Amino acid sequence: MQLKKNPEADLTKNSSLYFAIGLAFVLFISWQAIEWKTYDKTGYGYQALDVDEDDDEEVPITEQIKTPPPPPPPPPAPEVIEVVEDEEEVEETVIESTETNQEEIVEVDDIEVEDDFDDVDVPFAVIEDVPIYPGCERVPKSERRNCFQDQINKHIRKNFRYPEIAQEMGIQGRVYVNFVISKDGSITNVRMRGPDKNLEKEAARIISKLPSMTPGKQRGRPVRVPFSIPITFRLQ
Repeated sequence: MQLKKNPEADLTKNSSLYFAIGLAFVLFISWQAIEWKTYDKTGYGYQALDVDEDDDEEVPITEQIKTPPPPPPPPPAPEVIEVVEDEEEVEETVIESTETNQEEIVEVDDIEVEDDFDDVDVPFAVIEDVPIYPGCERVPKSERRNCFQDQINKHIRKNFRYPEIAQEMGIQGRVYVNFVISKDGSITNVRMRGPDKNLEKEAARIISKLPSMTPGKQRGRPVRVPFSIPITFRLQ
């Protein structure tokens, strides 16, 4: 015998719809449970402040003791003036006038002021009349300074000789030479300062060959004139 099912009694007909509705209901219940909030109905523990009470502290009244001011100092005793009789005779000093009249004028001879240049060195840069190198006598006075320096340089180039020992050792440098042109035109007080003694000796030999010159003059009188010049030794 074959069983016949009633189509209206099919339980799986709307199962998907029921599942969706149930799922939505469960989600709604879960969301409400998560968002549920509770509050304390007992109220907040505020404490009332009593502003009517005065917290003024009673300050005891103290009596201020007034100290009397110190007594004023006693007045100074009056000075006793003793009158002494003037028994000593005082000689009066007579001040005579220092003014003179025309009859008392004393004639004073002219005083000669001599400039002492015996021990004074006048630098080459400021001397009035520079020393004259032989051959610069006919040069104008304003150009004698340049002529002197040119002749010194020519003399150094003419007599220059590089020391052999300095060449072998490879010594080179600059030697600073200072000398004084005395009042008779001779060369004195030659001093050298350089990197090697052999170069200093050669510089002294060159300066010793300088000729005698016409001395420099200050206010028309011969004076000593210091002069300095560098000599360069360079290997080629």
